[in-house]
Amino acid sequence: MIGDSKERPHQRLEVWRDAMDLAALVYAHSAAFPAEERYGLTSQMRRAAVSVPSNIAEGAARRSPAELVRFLLIARGSLAELDTQLALASRLGLAEANPALAELLDRTFARLNALIKSREGTAPAVREEPAPYGSPITNHESRPLSHAR
Repeated sequence: MIGDSKERPHQRLEVWRDAMDLAALVYAHSAAFPAEERYGLTSQMRRAAVSVPSNIAEGAARRSPAELVRFLLIARGSLAELDTQLALASRLGLAEANPALAELLDRTFARLNALIKSREGTAPAVREEPAPYGSPITNHESRPLSHAR
């Protein structure tokens, strides 16, 4: 596949290939989780793992550098979710620490961060315009979004 002229743009990205390997490793790692976790942590981990290469691919297929960066940031968020879920699985005793998985997760983070940094300079800023109207409903308990958690 590498060097093939029929490769898709995302297939040429090392970070996408790492993310694909990571997703496969997460599936293998979570296969030994108890059956009662099938719809819990196992499912969440697998969805987060699949989301990383999927968002990298979707961003690479978009037309603008800003869209690529946006999808790379989403992929990084999914990678952070996966990191948290792996730590939780270890704390809960569902799986032993897996050094190969941890190393691949770290490498994927590093490559993703490097790609984001390299593309952010080429991506025009995405500006969100404020709504052209005010809400007719007042809510004195609401806070600005920047302070919401």
